[in-house]
Amino acid sequence: MSAAQDPVAFYTALFSDAARASVYHLPHGDRAALLEGAAAADCLVLTVDLAQSRSREAMFAAIGTSLRFPVWFGDNWDALSDCLADMGWLPALGYVIILEHCDGIHARAEDDFVALMQLLQEVADEWREEGVPFWCLVDMLADGIAWLPTVAQPE
Repeated sequence: MSAAQDPVAFYTALFSDAARASVYHLPHGDRAALLEGAAAADCLVLTVDLAQSRSREAMFAAIGTSLRFPVWFGDNWDALSDCLADMGWLPALGYVIILEHCDGIHARAEDDFVALMQLLQEVADEWREEGVPFWCLVDMLADGIAWLPTVAQPE
């Protein structure tokens, strides 16, 4: 089986590539190959469940808890940016952050959710300059956000 046919090898190569790292829709379906590929690429995989987030404050709390932010995290945009741009308490060669169940927060606090997407894109750009893959995969059941691409999938 070639790398093009092996989903784990495909995702390993993808998640190793800092130049392609960004914010994407999470592909629907079985995540096993994606998670195994991320681990094989030496990326730390962190999952944030936003199912109960109905406000910016709840979204910050879910992110801070799931990403094990330091106690100084201040539940605001600047502190979120600072924490995501450092990640010194969770050292890794790369990061894959999966935001699960985003439909609710997107519907209830759309401006804040879009601001989060933009902030994550800026953070991915900063990490890319350092050669570190920083991926954010956004799980949405609805059509999602039109301008947010879907991460590549194996053929």
